[in-house]
Amino acid sequence: MSSLPREEWNGILCIDKPQAFTSFDVIAKLRGILHIRRLGHAGTLDPMATGVLPVLVGRATRACDILPDQDKAYMASFQLGLVSDTQDIWGSVSGSAGVPRISRPQLEQALGAFRGQIQQIPPMFSAVQVGGQRLYDLARQGMEVERQPRTVEVRELELLSFSQEEQSGVLEISCSKGTYIRTIIHDIGAALGCGAVVTALRRTRAAGFGIGECLTLRQLQHLSEQAGEELLLPLGRAFEGLPAVWLDAFRTRLFLNGVPLDLRRVRCPDVEGDVRVMGADRSFLGVARPDRQRGTLQTVKILAARQPATSPMKG
Repeated sequence: MSSLPREEWNGILCIDKPQAFTSFDVIAKLRGILHIRRLGHAGTLDPMATGVLPVLVGRATRACDILPDQDKAYMASFQLGLVSDTQDIWGSVSGSAGVPRISRPQLEQALGAFRGQIQQIPPMFSAVQVGGQRLYDLARQGMEVERQPRTVEVRELELLSFSQEEQSGVLEISCSKGTYIRTIIHDIGAALGCGAVVTALRRTRAAGFGIGECLTLRQLQHLSEQAGEELLLPLGRAFEGLPAVWLDAFRTRLFLNGVPLDLRRVRCPDVEGDVRVMGADRSFLGVARPDRQRGTLQTVKILAARQPATSPMKG
C-alpha cells in the first residue's frame, strides 16, 4: 500500500459510471470515498448512460483540456417506432401509428448515410449553449430554439443485433468528441420514416481507456480501504499516442522549470503538433510543441512536479 498522502496522488481513475448518476455526482461520491478534493472528469456522460468515465486526480486535473484522444465508443440499444423529446426512452415518449416495419437490410442500408463526417443538430436536452443559456434549461421551460448543425465524425457504426419482430437492436458506435448518440439514432429513425429512441447507452471507451480498466463505485469503496495510489492509472497513459521526446537529466530539470529547450540539443520527432515529454527517469513530464522558427521546444503544460531551479543556462 502506498504511503503517499492522498492529496498528493496524481493519475487517472477510470470509473464505470452507474445509471442515474450525473458525471458531477460521481465526482462528489469519489470525494467522499477518497477524501480528495482535487478531482475532475473527462467526457461528460448523460445521467442514464453508463460506462467509462475517466477521472483525473491531483495534478492530473491540469490535463483535462489537453487530453489528445477525444474519440469515444459506445454500445447503444434502440427501439424503432417511437419518438421522444429527449431522443431516448427516459423522455416524453410517443408511438407512431401506422409506421412501416423495418427489415434488417433496410436498416443496414440506412446506416450508410451516418458513417464518416455528418451534420448533427444538437438535441434540445443537451448542455450546448445558445445565447448564453444551456439548451436543457430552455427545454425544461418548454422552449425550443433554433440550433446550428455541427460537423461530427462517426468512425464506426455497426449493427450488432436486430429483432425484426421487436423492431429493436444494438449498435456499436465509435465517434469524435461532441457526437450525440441519441441524435444519431433519432436521425436514423427519421430517415426510415418510423422514429427511433435510445433505450440503453453504455460508453466502452474514452480518452484511450476501455471498460476493462474501470472500477465500479462499489469496488472502489472496498479497495480504497486497503489500497493506495496504485489504484490510479499513470497520467502518461492518456498521452501515449503522441510522439515522444526523451530528455537527459539536465534538460529534464530545465523543462520542469519552464525553460524552452534548444531543438538542436534534443531528439525531437519531425512533427508540428504536440509531443509528450519524457524525463531522464522515463517518467512522463508534460506536453510541449516544437517551434521550428525559433528553434525551440516550447512548453504547453507541465504535468509532473516541478523541481528546484537550475543555473540559468540555455537548453
